Amino acid sequence: TGGEAGGAADARMPYRNMAGCVMEAEVSCTQDGAAWEATLQCDYVPEGETTVEVLAPETIAGVKAVLSDGEVELVYEDQCLNAGNLSSQEVSPMACLPQLMSALRDGWLLEESEEDWQETSCFRLTVDQTGEQNGKILSTLWLRQEDGTPLRGEIAVDGEIILTADFTSFSFY
Repeated sequence: TGGEAGGAADARMPYRNMAGCVMEAEVSCTQDGAAWEATLQCDYVPEGETTVEVLAPETIAGVKAVLSDGEVELVYEDQCLNAGNLSSQEVSPMACLPQLMSALRDGWLLEESEEDWQETSCFRLTVDQTGEQNGKILSTLWLRQEDGTPLRGEIAVDGEIILTADFTSFSFY
């Protein structure tokens, strides 16, 4: 993993070793001037089936996506929500949280620093998960220094931040 030492490697260990985690976050997506926001709950299982459920807004609450290892399949109970693919890289808002976890586990570390986010001391990690279509996908995460849990995440494609996640809860299994 790119000669990682110290902080980043330590911060990423729990994610690489975890059986899974449960998290909630406010996810927002901006692309081509359109904004999409929702509160998502994600049950992330690295080698198994990950589920993402919309908690809010009410109009789409209860919509679920199921992501199996390596395959992102959005399974909607009805077809009212089409959050669509957001770029040539096919990063869907529903896949934002699993993508960030996958980045923490497997992404190629580009930079790490210590940085405060909203008055919380964090490790800031930026990892590269460039996709098959060669568009550059960078995920940046702010992990709390005290316990290593994520506070915020951003996914940028070709230099443009298209997805942000503000974590409201997180726990390992």
